[in-house]
Amino acid sequence: MRTSPLRLLVYLSIVAVGLVFALPNLLTKEQAGHLPGFLPSRQVALGLDLRGGSHLVLEVDSAALVRERLQEVATRAREAMQQAKIPSATIAASDSHVDVHLVTPAQGRTALRALRQALGDGAVPETNQVGLEMASPTQVRIALNDAGIRDRVNAAAEQSLEIVRRRIDQIGVAEPTIQRVGANRILVQLPGVQDPGHIRTLLGSMAKLSFHMLTESDIGSQTLPGADDGQRYKVQRRAAMTGDRLKDARMGFDERSGQPVINFRLDNRGAKQFSDITRANVGRPFAIVLDGKVLSAPVINEHIGGGAGQISGRFTTQQANDLAALLRAGALPAPLTVIEERTVGPDLGSDAIARGVKAGLTGFALVALFMLLLYGGWGLLANLALVLNVALTLAALTAMGATLTLPGIAGIVLSIGLAVDANVLINERIREESRKGTSAMAALDQGFRRAYATIIDSNLTALIATSLLFYFGSGAVRGFAVTMGLGIGISLFTAVAVVRVAMTAIVRRRRLSSIRIAPLLPARIIPDGTTIAFMRARFLGIALSAILSLASLALFFSPGLNYGIDFKGGIPIQVALSSPAPLPQ
Repeated sequence: MRTSPLRLLVYLSIVAVGLVFALPNLLTKEQAGHLPGFLPSRQVALGLDLRGGSHLVLEVDSAALVRERLQEVATRAREAMQQAKIPSATIAASDSHVDVHLVTPAQGRTALRALRQALGDGAVPETNQVGLEMASPTQVRIALNDAGIRDRVNAAAEQSLEIVRRRIDQIGVAEPTIQRVGANRILVQLPGVQDPGHIRTLLGSMAKLSFHMLTESDIGSQTLPGADDGQRYKVQRRAAMTGDRLKDARMGFDERSGQPVINFRLDNRGAKQFSDITRANVGRPFAIVLDGKVLSAPVINEHIGGGAGQISGRFTTQQANDLAALLRAGALPAPLTVIEERTVGPDLGSDAIARGVKAGLTGFALVALFMLLLYGGWGLLANLALVLNVALTLAALTAMGATLTLPGIAGIVLSIGLAVDANVLINERIREESRKGTSAMAALDQGFRRAYATIIDSNLTALIATSLLFYFGSGAVRGFAVTMGLGIGISLFTAVAVVRVAMTAIVRRRRLSSIRIAPLLPARIIPDGTTIAFMRARFLGIALSAILSLASLALFFSPGLNYGIDFKGGIPIQVALSSPAPLPQ
């Protein structure tokens, strides 16, 4: 039961550092900002459910990505057939593959060889692999391999993550959370933002800009709608120039009409390309296309050689600003679909904090009262360990930069209940040893030693469950798992290390010959040596458990679980009214 000075110093250092990191959380932001420079002033970050804001989960449209890739494959297949001098072949693209129809079976070998050279199927596959096969003697089928689809979706998700981050930076949201979730999803949390519709529009727009020449021919053309005027424009399918060459875009005002416009500048390569296009097409209309809609189709009046231009349209100032921000951030490689959207008002967040703190204090008070009544003064020592456990948990969250959510508060409250388990086991084991007449120091030694294995077992099983929640869960579930895991780990330190040192110091200082852990309750309520013969009903308990377990399994299949909105999808709305109102109204 002796503790070396070095170990004691380590224990004290951990406690001291933890209390210093936890201190700012007991102060307001202004008070924390006035702490001395050598003390940490950072407070634990609050999740959106506690401080308000918008929460969006975006998903890369894999199907659109595959369709776009197959269109590229179809274009390259046409070029390959022309180079192989098989011009009569017809090429059709569907949502899952591209079919090359030949006139005669004799063209099959030549067509297959030309397509492999163009698309890279075989010994040297491209990053986005394709598979080629003869579906019939006169038909070659081209399909993306699973590996090719995964590579393309992964690349699109990574690129989309960076573009979403740049777009959020453009609108100036403080402390956003933007991270990838799973293979094709992006989580966006924006504290303080109460207009998710505006954010959804900004993040969901692909902002794919291209420049097309208008044409009268039906060959190699497509008809696109106007963005505002309702007109239809026939433009060349192949873009004369894409928005990849865009260097900057800013909102401005037209000198003649005073209407909002977007002034853009191109990089050196784009400036030369734009110069060549305008020089060769003076007098012809030139369509500026954004996400498949024609913003404007001005006539090229003269050669433009400066690498700068102007996009006009029926824009409001807000629309022009948003479009300029989208163009600066770059185009998304694939559409992003909003699959989850939540908005939490600041009033609801502060209400959640108040309720969470109230629940935590109530839970702690009940646990503390229980320990005090059951173990007297030694229970008070266990309560101090619980206070230290909560403080160190907050300190760990602050130091890690973790975000505290409402489920996280629930995790802290639950960890208090689990932490007290260790103290109950220790006190009960010491009490049993004392009843045998064991000396004080020997009772402490035996009590901690015998309780230690049980404490480790119970906490380890809880940590396994918590780890699984963190690994398989997301969002709020992970927040719960983090605080729960920290609370369990820290409770091992406070119960086994801190309480052990404190109890040993008390016994030595008071020179106790024996330890008496007695409840504060009168003896007639809980007589000493009370036992309950639970095991007499073991067969009844096992039978009842088996019946309930089998019934649960049966009910799982019929009628089955009633899934909530987070599984089925839907819209939850919580509204606070200033005064009572009729429910139908």
